[in-house]
Amino acid sequence: MLQAKSEKTSELITIALLCFLTTIVTLLLILPVFAANKEKDEETLRRANILLRDMLNSKEISPTLLSKADCVLILPGVKKFGFGVGGSGGRGPLLCRRGENFEGKWSAPAMYSVGGASIGLQVGGSSSDFVLLLMTEKVVNQVLNGKTKMGTDATAAAGPGATAASASDVDILTYGKAKGVFAGVSLGGATVEPDNDANYRLYGNTLTATDIVRGTDVKPSTDGRALVTVLDSKLTKHDK
Repeated sequence: MLQAKSEKTSELITIALLCFLTTIVTLLLILPVFAANKEKDEETLRRANILLRDMLNSKEISPTLLSKADCVLILPGVKKFGFGVGGSGGRGPLLCRRGENFEGKWSAPAMYSVGGASIGLQVGGSSSDFVLLLMTEKVVNQVLNGKTKMGTDATAAAGPGATAASASDVDILTYGKAKGVFAGVSLGGATVEPDNDANYRLYGNTLTATDIVRGTDVKPSTDGRALVTVLDSKLTKHDK
């Protein structure tokens, strides 16, 4: 009788601890969102610019594949948490080529958030920076219209290197940065969705991600314009 009661108590304590840890992880993921302001949004754009320049200077990512991308999602400083219950969270800008067939210059950036349980585990440790190449119009529409889960709503594969062959059968190619080197990583289970609050702070208006990256009259901030300039100067050719 006493043994059964003790086991029941132990089970309840275990459940309580798991609930507590889950709550802590959730708070760690959402607090940065509540604490965000326009200054932090601009800082994210600046960090994305640094990451983008590193990406373009790196030989690990194929320029040919970059030239085929319709959009690029840059995620600097993705945070990972693990207390038995894993989690991750971060945000960054999405930029797309303008024009009906994605053949024009690059758009103003729309802010996105990312979350998931298995981000970056394949880079020999904990990666904090990610670059996603959106390769198909289908996945662009999916990402622009709401939350997208990798592997479920869109096919995602670790981005191959500079000598890779065509990746035409994949919606998204994913790269992570570890120890200063970009490499293909798996983002299975991760989700991306528009950060509407950040977009409102940056543009001073209620704009959807589609309004920002597919419209023609959205003016980026100084830091956002720097991102556009880098892409326009390096990736002007759209090679489908």
